[in-house]
Amino acid sequence: MTALLERESRVDVSNPLGIEGIEFVEYTTPRPQALGQVLESMGFRPVARHRSREVLLFRQGSMNIVVNAHGGAPAQGEAPQIAAVALRVRDAGAAWQRVVDLGGWPVPVKVQPMELHIPGVHGAGASRIYFVDRWREFSIYDVDFVPIPTVDPKVASVAGLHWFGIVQYVGSDRSADWCAFYTSLFGFTLLPAEQRFGILPKGSVLASPCGGFYLQLIEPEALVVDDTGERLQRVAFGAPDVPAAVKALRARGVDFVETSELHTEARGALTRPALGGVMFELVHHG
Repeated sequence: MTALLERESRVDVSNPLGIEGIEFVEYTTPRPQALGQVLESMGFRPVARHRSREVLLFRQGSMNIVVNAHGGAPAQGEAPQIAAVALRVRDAGAAWQRVVDLGGWPVPVKVQPMELHIPGVHGAGASRIYFVDRWREFSIYDVDFVPIPTVDPKVASVAGLHWFGIVQYVGSDRSADWCAFYTSLFGFTLLPAEQRFGILPKGSVLASPCGGFYLQLIEPEALVVDDTGERLQRVAFGAPDVPAAVKALRARGVDFVETSELHTEARGALTRPALGGVMFELVHHG
């Protein structure tokens, strides 16, 4: 019994929030159908609609993407934005309380009748980080969403695609601040400078405490003025075989960046921007 308690204590120290991966990534857009077409070309399929909002749930394998067109802000422009990331945690309420106690800014609660309250804190720019502890036998989608008739909620992944990570653009000389934010509040670990992934090995890379995904923080290039602000810029999918995944996605109509400096190879690939800036990265990852 003593050994068991000590082992559980060590797990809590290394993963204080009990993070177990990404539950969903949320995009906001005034053009949900156009973004939906992009996601479907990447292998996602709409499987459910929100009960009271203009929100669609897309799925591929174990990955969920929420497309939110409810009350889209004109100030965001036409390009879809990554608005939120939801983390799977052991206890959502306890995770939220710990992060707030350590300095995180809580997201105001705006829950309609018959909707679940998903606690969250503010992230980069206008984005949010949510905490979800219902994803096994019972999920958050069982309450807030209605399945689309005739659509199988289990969607096979294309070439084994799965979550690998998220790329965040940060301000000049702000990497240290964001590294402290993720390591102190969430338990992430900053990787050594020589440990990088994919074909865009820039910036700082942090590993989640569960070891299931990564965050990449990228500052603006020297002498380049970036007035778009700090934000979650793109998601990265892991692929056991990147060339095979690229071939399968090209057959679905996806274009990839192919230049002398940046091109598809065994370690990774990058899709061409769509809808004003929506990009996806592939990274070799078993």
